[in-house]
Amino acid sequence: MGARLSIGAVPLGAHPVIVAAGGESDVDALLAADGAHAVELRADLFATPSVTHVTAALERLRAGGRPILFTARAEAEGGRPMPDAQRAALYDAALPLVQAIDVEIASTSLAARLVPQARAAGVLVVLSAHDFLRTPDADALLATVARAFDAGADVAKLAAHAVAASDLAALLACTIAARERGVATLGMGPWGPLSRLVLPAAGSLLTYASAGQATAPGQLPVGELAALLERLGPA
Repeated sequence: MGARLSIGAVPLGAHPVIVAAGGESDVDALLAADGAHAVELRADLFATPSVTHVTAALERLRAGGRPILFTARAEAEGGRPMPDAQRAALYDAALPLVQAIDVEIASTSLAARLVPQARAAGVLVVLSAHDFLRTPDADALLATVARAFDAGADVAKLAAHAVAASDLAALLACTIAARERGVATLGMGPWGPLSRLVLPAAGSLLTYASAGQATAPGQLPVGELAALLERLGPA
């Protein structure tokens, strides 16, 4: 990586950063997520994702002391349906309250507007891509990483459905090739749990776990993942 990155006071790169992810029903679990270095609030998982409800949840999480990553995931990449204007309003309201945001690379207009706003606020920008059907080959994954950085990412995040060792191998090759730029890579599906150990060991800056309900297939509970990384991860 070039400049040293961090989510709030948590540096990225010194060790894998465990992000406990959840939605509206998981706020209490996020507050109690022992083993997590940061928490992700998924606004698209709210029953009524209004600015009022989401900012109230963010204020509660701020009292917990862990850095917050905010996401309003697009329906095309695993979120619940939400108009783009509503997503934009939620990001605008969240920026003063969080230390990082995640928006899809494919949400080009929204990302183009949010990147400079986040820079001005000192908020880390994760630009992401999610493939729930397959794992592209390593060259295609690296091309997506390049698109993320061309769009202004601090961290490029790739999540792909992994059903075979070859899928994990592609994610691993991408991670090793791009780790100096700042990447977060994850497998979803059958090989997802193993990916959340192997890819951080290879240089993925972030790995995600569930605090309450899993937000993606292949997530491990945060306490279980923290214990495994402590036991099996590189010293």
